[in-house]
Amino acid sequence: MDAMTLSVFDAAAESPSRPAVVAGNAVITYRELARLVDRAAGELAREGVGRGARIPVGIVASPELPVLVWLFALAEMHWPWVPLHPGASQQERTRLLDQAGAGWVIDSNTLTSLSAKTGVPVVDGETLALIPTSGTTRQPKLVMLPRRAFLASAAASAANLGWLEQDRWLVCMPLAHVGGVSVLTRCLLARRCVVLLEGGRFDVEAVMTAVQRSGVTLMSAVPTMLHRMLEREPRWDPPGQLRAVLLGGAGASRRLLGRGVDRGWPILTTYGLTEACSQVTTQSYGTVQRGEAGSGRVLRGVEVRIEQGVVQVRGRTMMSGILGEPDPFLPGGWFATGDCGAWDERGNLHILGRRTELIVTGGENVYPSEVEQVLEECPGVEKACVFGVEDDEWGQVVAAAVAGSATEGEVARFAGERLARFKRPRLLRVGAEIFWTESGKPDRVRTAAAAMRGMGRLGPVA
Repeated sequence: MDAMTLSVFDAAAESPSRPAVVAGNAVITYRELARLVDRAAGELAREGVGRGARIPVGIVASPELPVLVWLFALAEMHWPWVPLHPGASQQERTRLLDQAGAGWVIDSNTLTSLSAKTGVPVVDGETLALIPTSGTTRQPKLVMLPRRAFLASAAASAANLGWLEQDRWLVCMPLAHVGGVSVLTRCLLARRCVVLLEGGRFDVEAVMTAVQRSGVTLMSAVPTMLHRMLEREPRWDPPGQLRAVLLGGAGASRRLLGRGVDRGWPILTTYGLTEACSQVTTQSYGTVQRGEAGSGRVLRGVEVRIEQGVVQVRGRTMMSGILGEPDPFLPGGWFATGDCGAWDERGNLHILGRRTELIVTGGENVYPSEVEQVLEECPGVEKACVFGVEDDEWGQVVAAAVAGSATEGEVARFAGERLARFKRPRLLRVGAEIFWTESGKPDRVRTAAAAMRGMGRLGPVA
């Protein structure tokens, strides 16, 4: 039997006694998980799922056992689903369900039939999931990810990390995003175990308990999560069995990476996107670095090029398209990510920021993430969020919101010694609140709106 099948039933036939899921104090084997999935598939079939046109099923994607069972049942039925963020409002959920043309919605153990939608594109038979992009100012797009993309993405990850017999992967990323879903599919394909975070939401104490009690060896995180774990008092450092922490979703400062390495965290920075079914580049397993290697090298089976400063990707991990939209691919099957990047001499990819976030001041280009990394090395600065503000003379000037105890003068002096004049913040708010998107990226729109009310001007641009 092919070991690379996205099937709980096949996994149960091959490894019935192997642990599949740890949920709280319960350890569920693949045999037991298959029984749960079989019952869920039966309930779905009785409600009409599996018959007729492939109308997606919406599911509130809390990282809990019932949700995993529903997702695996839908995968067995080759039926597409769209995740709803558990923190979303009812209005946001309804909007996404309408956009997907969903015929049913699952919330925990409740399956509800929805009224039929008209004029919505029907999803093809290869689509496993419709994953929303993490938009902050407009309606997300629904990325159609086929089964072969999850297979290729899992193979690329395995080629880098490998698998150990005792591996257990902690799910502390939202299942509403591809980074969380990919943990489930990687572990299922490898017949390994996922550990669910007790309580369903990221919490430092819950992570610490799960890693120690459940023998976690692998986990994925965003920089905000790592920062909070490093800030825990009393100090906690991970046990030796934790062999890799994939860190992505947003740029990590050199200071944060350095603190993590000094504390024994096995960090591997990574770059990925929903349209490429998670990872595109990742540092090689065993790498110990403090930011100089960027987001690492291109993973097996993926191709990356940079055209006019913009990262383009192609390969079997790519989406099949975007629901209801024209073909998003360039000639040759390339997809323009919208992220600006550059290579270093060792072949590592460095992401400079979103093209749409680029600040153009007096004809000079400034990438917010570059300025943020410098500011976050300043003593007393915990986090920084950089954005452009319209200016009659310069087009835009660089503005920064800074969280922490540093004073305006300390931040200004630090930036003045390390940044070109045109890159230095000319508007600065210290002691600011930094807002984040659901996927752990800085929310520049909300942060700017809040920070502008208390901005201090630091002087002329040139």
